Amino acid sequence: MTDVLIVIDMLNDFVTGKIAAERAGQIISPLDRLTAAARENGVPVIYANDAHRPEDFELDVWGEHAMQGTEGAAVIPELEPDEGDHVFEKRTYDAFYGTALDEHLRSLGVDRVVLTGLHTNMCIRHASAGAFFRGYDIVVPGDCVEAFSEEAHTEGLEYLADVYNAEITTTDDLIEEWRKTASAEAVSDEGTAS
Repeated sequence: MTDVLIVIDMLNDFVTGKIAAERAGQIISPLDRLTAAARENGVPVIYANDAHRPEDFELDVWGEHAMQGTEGAAVIPELEPDEGDHVFEKRTYDAFYGTALDEHLRSLGVDRVVLTGLHTNMCIRHASAGAFFRGYDIVVPGDCVEAFSEEAHTEGLEYLADVYNAEITTTDDLIEEWRKTASAEAVSDEGTAS
């Protein structure tokens, strides 16, 4: 199983800006731990960020937000991408739609996507659809996604599990899984080198 960690819309406008979700702050620490663990264990980290243009239809729903090239469209300082991470700009809820994300994942041999960020019932949901329709297995650490309300978050997780067969897990469990996988691969590599 080859994983990739995708961080969706952890942007200034969504965390503290124009359409901030008050609950977003509670996922920063677990998401910081998860991105660090991914990098430590050889799991690629990808950011899928809104980068809207004035003609984007989504602006009719939410108003102007995360406009391409603005501070509002920047990843929050606590979770800024590291060198080697990839960043994909998106113009709608689905991280796959109109981007080269699928091609990039296929070039990495990915078969399982770990989706994190904002919002459980919107961009995470639509990215899950995009992943599902392209044949990827989906994992969502419930403590690394959030929504505008507890109800929207809970309903979002239930929908992901029921409709897209997403595995709902925790940051701790996923980190442990990655560590075990990396350790097993290291042992296997040592045996091959002998």
